[in-house]
Amino acid sequence: MDKILEGLVSSNHSVPVKRAIVKKVVEAAEREVTEEQCRALFTLTIRLILLGEDNFQKQIGLQVLEAYARYHRPEFVHFFSKEFVLGLLQQGYGHLDRKDPVIIDCIHCCLRLLISCPSVLELFCVIQVEVLRMVCERPEPALCAHLSILLSDFVQCIPRDKSGILFCQQLVRTISYFHCFASQEEELREYVGQVTKVSTLLQNIWKADPATLLPSLQEVFAIISSTDPSFDPSIALASLVQHIPVQMITVLIKSLTTDQNVKDGSMTKALCRMIDWLSWPLAQHVDTWIIALLKGLAAVQKFTILIDVTLLKIELVFSRLWYPLVRQGALAVLSHMLLSFQHSPEAFHLVVPHVVPLVQSLRTDGLPTSKTFLVQFTELIHCMMYQYSGFPDLYDHIVEAIKDLPKPGEEKIKLVLNQSAWTSQSNSFASGLLRQAGKSETGKTGLVNLGNTCYMNSIIQTLFMATELHEEEKTLQVLESTKPKVASPVDTSSKDETGQTFPKEAKEFSFTPAGNDSRTLIERTFGGKLITGIRCMQCNCISEKEEPFTDLSLAFCPFATSQDGPQCEGPSEEPKVLCQGSVNGGSEVPDPVSAKAPTSNVHFVPVTHEPPLSVPDLVNYFLAPEILDEDNAYFCEKCNSLQRAEKSMKVVSAPEYLILTLLRFSYDAKCHVRRKILDNVTIPALMRLPVHLPSTPTQCLSSSSSPLQVDSPESSENLAKKLKPSQKDEEEEEEDRIDGTEQINRGREMPVQSVPYVLSSVVMHSGISSESGHYYSYGRNISGADGTQHPANHFALPGLENGQAECSFSTCSALTVAPEQGDNLSNSGQEARDWLLFNDSRVTFTSFQSVQNITNRFPKDTAYVLMYRKQELPGQNINGGLMANGMRLSAEPPLHKELLDAIIKDNKLYLQEQELNARTQTLQAPSSSCSFRPNGSDDNNPPGSCGPSGGGGGGGGFNTISRLVF
Repeated sequence: MDKILEGLVSSNHSVPVKRAIVKKVVEAAEREVTEEQCRALFTLTIRLILLGEDNFQKQIGLQVLEAYARYHRPEFVHFFSKEFVLGLLQQGYGHLDRKDPVIIDCIHCCLRLLISCPSVLELFCVIQVEVLRMVCERPEPALCAHLSILLSDFVQCIPRDKSGILFCQQLVRTISYFHCFASQEEELREYVGQVTKVSTLLQNIWKADPATLLPSLQEVFAIISSTDPSFDPSIALASLVQHIPVQMITVLIKSLTTDQNVKDGSMTKALCRMIDWLSWPLAQHVDTWIIALLKGLAAVQKFTILIDVTLLKIELVFSRLWYPLVRQGALAVLSHMLLSFQHSPEAFHLVVPHVVPLVQSLRTDGLPTSKTFLVQFTELIHCMMYQYSGFPDLYDHIVEAIKDLPKPGEEKIKLVLNQSAWTSQSNSFASGLLRQAGKSETGKTGLVNLGNTCYMNSIIQTLFMATELHEEEKTLQVLESTKPKVASPVDTSSKDETGQTFPKEAKEFSFTPAGNDSRTLIERTFGGKLITGIRCMQCNCISEKEEPFTDLSLAFCPFATSQDGPQCEGPSEEPKVLCQGSVNGGSEVPDPVSAKAPTSNVHFVPVTHEPPLSVPDLVNYFLAPEILDEDNAYFCEKCNSLQRAEKSMKVVSAPEYLILTLLRFSYDAKCHVRRKILDNVTIPALMRLPVHLPSTPTQCLSSSSSPLQVDSPESSENLAKKLKPSQKDEEEEEEDRIDGTEQINRGREMPVQSVPYVLSSVVMHSGISSESGHYYSYGRNISGADGTQHPANHFALPGLENGQAECSFSTCSALTVAPEQGDNLSNSGQEARDWLLFNDSRVTFTSFQSVQNITNRFPKDTAYVLMYRKQELPGQNINGGLMANGMRLSAEPPLHKELLDAIIKDNKLYLQEQELNARTQTLQAPSSSCSFRPNGSDDNNPPGSCGPSGGGGGGGGFNTISRLVF
């Protein structure tokens, strides 16, 4: 019979004929055959199964083996002994390697034929030992898959007790070596199927023997936390996560995060590799485990790990959003990472460049789930742009791409942010300082935000752009070093030791501000003078006081502000009133009593839809006369009683740099909260400031003298006109212009000169309240990226060439350049861009158009501090850099290596101190929860005691000028 079967296999008969012959051979198994014939048939069928050239031969062998094993069981038991099984598993068969999956299939088939025989128990014991040995040899995925099928059908072959725990651990280790190098879809599907079979086997073992679960998970963590650079675990381990009971997450994560033996480096590796698991297509609950581990690390204040992992892996997580199979889990992890990383915009800004392409892809991919996913994704983006406002150059394209999609309300955004933060402000920059940022394409290097330092950064960067704080001093040093020594300051000429004569001009060549001026550098650069006068309206006696200032704090006219901040409950149709409060005290909302019963110092003003205010309007309001009446009446020494009086302010000395602080943070006395005034204010590129020429102050005028021209409540002129430059007939204005000075022959008023200023820098505040937000700044670029200076005088004030003035005697005028015109002007004649955007460590090119339109595009971003530079007369250098022998000195000196090394060393020492403090606190209070700031604010009040108004505040009498704290 065996010869017939062997001849049949090797013959050239057709397949139907072969099948008929095989059928007769199988039927012959019912008849009695000798033991030798059975053994010969078993050997032949095993050889066909293992070494068959095609599937047909293997099928013939299986059919004949099954038939003869059923009818001749004793012979088959004797043939399929433990020695035969050991030979297959340890040596293979013929030229077949012992690690070939076909051997496992053959044993699987034979076990099914012997399942009812007692001898099979002996085989189970042999296989238990052998499968443990096999997994320790790290077999390939195909062999493991076939072995898993065998063990799933015959659970008696699975090792038990301690061997069972060891088997699970080694099988987990084996999975970590599964690497797929296939590129075809069919091969990838086969690989995923193989891994799934192995993970399913582990799931069944964990269910049957729960004692094996924890050691298996410990082995998983040991693998993924390995810092061995030569070993990279396979992401196939992700297939195990879906089989771990969710209720164990809390226990396991707490055990991992509180284990003192787990080093930070190992934990970082483990978390990074878990995030890599998001690429596994069929794994469920991977995002749940990742988020749980992130929260567990935050609970024990492992902020260094969280920061490093987030910055390292955030782009990879974002890239998984492109694949529908893993998209939802990746979004969950991405949302948690971004929403919890609230101390810095660095993580969000890493993925910002990829947002618009993904949005465009989701709109056009045609998948039914893409629309819903797009809404979820854009809600996350809106939350992040709200949290990290103040980056218009980065967000413009995103806002345009998602403008037609639903936007979450502000309250929902705040709720989401408050529920997600994991880091405290004090530990927020643990690893950021060590990453030294180089210069950007602008040639400038930004400043790292150390936590609540963006206000300081923006001010420092604004001052940096005032390059005269630097060129003047350097030029003086050059001139002094090249200046010849003079024997006597009296002689018109002198000789040196060699007898050489120097002319008188040489010794007189000096720069007076640093030489004879006793003022400090700050006073010379930013200092000006004001005269505050109070005139008794009964006797016309005037009292005046001169005081210096370094900035002007400009309040908003109360009726002109929209009060866009959070509204308190109460009647909403109360009339808007104008309060005559202190000049620089901000625009305070009057109490209900005052609103209902206005006194003589309160005026009802109808609500009008006028154009937005401009900076000159606020300056005019600052300089406008103020009536002191009733509770705020003035005590006149001449009248010896409280009298109604007029208070006025005049600029008598113009600073080189005019700093204007917009008092956007006002106190709402009705709701008892501080609010931000979100009104848009037009920022002119050029502006003229009325400066009163100094004269002998008049202490008291007689009652018969001509009074000052003021706007009093009795006048019919609407007080709103004070917010607009006064207009004069051209003929009268032309007659009054004499060498840039308007001689005003009205009583004893000072002559007024119009001093031109050009915009230099703007500090912006992004946010809706004084308790949170972000500061950044725009600066006029007067040096190219290569360090060379280029002219920035693209703006010319009309009439400046001949010294003519253009403003009336008491109002500030401006030349506001249209956005399109400003952009053209700033880029005409040169490739370099004239404006820079400083945002902490980020420095980018921008345009004046962006400066003007920022509030229109981002309503929370408003101008806060403005710096204007005095416009030079013809022949002077607008850039402020002084010339020495026709050569311009660089406006940006390089940082000395010694200083840079000292800074880096100090940063490292500070980091070590922070880490030590954090570890000490964790050991003292291991169960303490992580603290976070509500609303995830990046910065609060500016440094110093001045608060966010930059020194603004109320004050009576003459002490009304606020100071800007740098």
